[in-house]
Amino acid sequence: MILSDRDIRKALESGRVKITPAQAGLLPHIHASSMDLHLGNVFKLYEHSTFAILDPKQPETFTDNMRMITVAEGEPFIVQPGEFVLGVTQEQITVPDDLVVRVEGRSSLGRLGIIVHSTAGFVDPGFTGTITLEISNLNRLPVALYPGMRVCQIAFEQMSSPAEMPYHKKPGSKYQGQSLPEGSRLMMDKEFQD
Repeated sequence: MILSDRDIRKALESGRVKITPAQAGLLPHIHASSMDLHLGNVFKLYEHSTFAILDPKQPETFTDNMRMITVAEGEPFIVQPGEFVLGVTQEQITVPDDLVVRVEGRSSLGRLGIIVHSTAGFVDPGFTGTITLEISNLNRLPVALYPGMRVCQIAFEQMSSPAEMPYHKKPGSKYQGQSLPEGSRLMMDKEFQD
């Protein structure tokens, strides 16, 4: 069951769901079944000239070849055609143990060719942190994105019962408490451990 606008407001007002704006005066924009989140000003990009391949068995190929860019207020971040970058929401979210959050792009940006997640459109119950966005430009033209603009929407789904092992209790929760766009921590998966 997806929460309606009135239930989203109740969850926020009661503190059951916490959305912490990164800047003063930033209020949630709530729709009938979702709410918008805003784009942060920090991005991470792969330096494709440093390594020829991203190899899960060689974590340095993806942990050591990212550069971080901080965009000044009022300035755009230009996403080139075919480019893949990591961004982040301005807001930090805290999800209770009995809700799941789905992250989706905004149709207005999708119509420009911007997608905000390739596969990570799911926020586990018990998660706290900002949401890392997997931003790609499918267009043949560059697209300017501005920190502070509404970049994605989230919908809340009620679970049948609280999770037995919510994210905040799970050993090895790789992204709990993140505040910047976080690159892959695939090397922490058991199949890549020595």
